[in-house]
Amino acid sequence: MSFLWFIIVGLIAGWLAGTLVKGGGFGLLGNIVIGIIGAMIGGFLFSLLGVGGGGVIWSIVVATVGAVVLLVIVRAIKKA
Repeated sequence: MSFLWFIIVGLIAGWLAGTLVKGGGFGLLGNIVIGIIGAMIGGFLFSLLGVGGGGVIWSIVVATVGAVVLLVIVRAIKKA
């Protein structure tokens, strides 16, 4: 069941990040991938800052922040 939650959190975070960064969306699979990679980036950044929490909502927040960072970096590289 935890794998299913991981996918759901990734999907939500990817969709939120695409919306916040004014992206056109990446489709279901793309949003999941963006959210999962974003969760890893967000977890790394939040651990560097010494900020922690728990629960599904916190996981979505961390994954969304990481996914936004990922999308901003990808768009900056794509523009250059």
